[in-house]
Amino acid sequence: MAGVRRLILLRHGQTEWNATDRMQGQIDTELSEVGRRQAKDCAPDIACGDLIAIVSSDLKRAHDTALAVADHASMSVVTDPRLRETDLGQWEGLTHIEVDAMSPGARKAWRLDPTFTPPGGESKLQVGARALPVVQELFAAREDWPGRTIVLVAHGGLIAALTAALLELPESNWPILGGLANTSWVQLTSHGPSSDQPGWRLDVWNALAKVAPDVL
Repeated sequence: MAGVRRLILLRHGQTEWNATDRMQGQIDTELSEVGRRQAKDCAPDIACGDLIAIVSSDLKRAHDTALAVADHASMSVVTDPRLRETDLGQWEGLTHIEVDAMSPGARKAWRLDPTFTPPGGESKLQVGARALPVVQELFAAREDWPGRTIVLVAHGGLIAALTAALLELPESNWPILGGLANTSWVQLTSHGPSSDQPGWRLDVWNALAKVAPDVL
């Protein structure tokens, strides 16, 4: 894969809120004991020999997962708030059952329509639009990226939205990217000649994990 840029998108480890189907969004929750173990266990697979940078959401659950990878790779972590999870507005802190009781059918509409916006929050399209420049800036700035790997550590909803944005999927196709399990990862490779024509391809989705529900 000489000259090909490899991008790994890693979801954070489990939190107690994940385990109880509570909507986190941008609430800054901590990794559970299980999540910390997951982060440590996934680090050897993610910290590949050609890794040149680790960039993370600044929310604790993602940053602590990134630090586990960085410790294994003897590297540092750069944080970027543009990699935060979807702002879920009034849904944040509620369980799936509570959201469904308050707004029947709304979570289904949100899963199927990337333009749907939770009350007071942001749509999947907005999430993809704020995260996309992170990769575009890395593409432009990292002359050492071709033939090597960059890891972004973030959140399930953001990773799905960023992947769809990188692949330039039509809005109607965004829902084909399903949920990600904790510490599962996505791999994309750029085969294009420039940042204007990056030629992103999806190689791996939800690796090292079982099929996960569409949760944040």
